[in-house]
Amino acid sequence: MKGPPQEHHSQYMLDERACRMICPIAAAMVGVCLTAIGILRVVIAVRKANTLADDMLALDSVLFLIATLTSYFAIRHGPTKRLHELERIADVTFIAAMSLMTVAALVITYALAV
Repeated sequence: MKGPPQEHHSQYMLDERACRMICPIAAAMVGVCLTAIGILRVVIAVRKANTLADDMLALDSVLFLIATLTSYFAIRHGPTKRLHELERIADVTFIAAMSLMTVAALVITYALAV
């Protein structure tokens, strides 16, 4: 049995708020990735050593872009079945991108320590 209409409506409000949080945060994280790539490239040029971290951050920026776009379109389309699919994609890509950024930070830390 489905719950009362008010509960169903509140579910959409929670989903919309999640997308409204993912969209700007993920967009800002694209900028963070690009800044980190630029700084890392300078360090690589000075030290004459290469690392996998800049490639990881480039992939990370693409994942954050996907999270940004899917959350944006989920907000624009309103409460439909497509909204939930886009929200799921936004959630998964955002968490994957944050995880990859953490791994990239570990790689950068190790690469700069050597």
